[in-house]
Amino acid sequence: MAITDKIYLKNHRQISSQLEASIPKGAFKGATLDILYTGEGLSQLDEATRDRVLDFAEDFLDCDCQDNPYCGHPERKFISYLLDLRAQGLGPDAIVDVMTDDYMLYAYPGDVLSFLDQSVRTLEAVESLAEVEGNREMTEKAASAKRDLSG
Repeated sequence: MAITDKIYLKNHRQISSQLEASIPKGAFKGATLDILYTGEGLSQLDEATRDRVLDFAEDFLDCDCQDNPYCGHPERKFISYLLDLRAQGLGPDAIVDVMTDDYMLYAYPGDVLSFLDQSVRTLEAVESLAEVEGNREMTEKAASAKRDLSG
């Protein structure tokens, strides 16, 4: 299961109440994206929530794809956001705190830790394959990214 399937709306009940609609807890679920990121949904939210939702939309939903927001770009951008936070030296608990402050989203720190661990394992595989292929540039790039994630 992808990490973006484990990212949830922080004040889910409050948001559902403001929208007068039942929406999934998952931030990247289709119904959540449909309701929250349309003009009508936004207008029903209190100012603080609306600001965070708009920040999320600007940072992750701004692509020109015909299928936006169902093109996969929002998820990839969010994964890059998480990896950038880790590269800044933040641990799983701090990453969850930052995403909550930035976007009113949360995840379980254990899920974030599992995601980061899997990312390191993937980079180790890339590094090994690049080394076997003799691609020195990719080997160094993967090793550097792995160091950034490992802390």
